[in-house]
Amino acid sequence: MAKSGAAEIVILACDECKQRNYTTKKNKKAHPARLEMNKFCRHCRKHTLHKETK
Repeated sequence: MAKSGAAEIVILACDECKQRNYTTKKNKKAHPARLEMNKFCRHCRKHTLHKETK
């Protein structure tokens, strides 16, 4: 089990096509808000906003 303050793996999904393309780590205790990044979506074939999913 992970420690209560440790980084957890989160999944990033494309805002346009809703495909789940990336995983990353995030410390949920220090940053409780959802993560948003501009990343390349290989399905849309362009840079789009990717948001953290459940």
